[in-house]
Amino acid sequence: MKYLVIVEKGETSYGAYAPDLPGCVAVAETEEEVLGLIHEAIEFHIEGLREDNKPVPFPHSAVKYVEVPA
Repeated sequence: MKYLVIVEKGETSYGAYAPDLPGCVAVAETEEEVLGLIHEAIEFHIEGLREDNKPVPFPHSAVKYVEVPA
């Protein structure tokens, strides 16, 4: 499955989260590192859901851009 991941750059770090998997987040010093960590977090999150016999949410989020004059 492919999950949408939002990456946000802060003043000193990067954060990432998966909107379709509430609570699945990662923080790191670089974008590359945060992408690796969120990948691991998603795998761990899904593994935990399966172990608890809970349904794994199907990815449904999408990216759309809205253009506005600057």
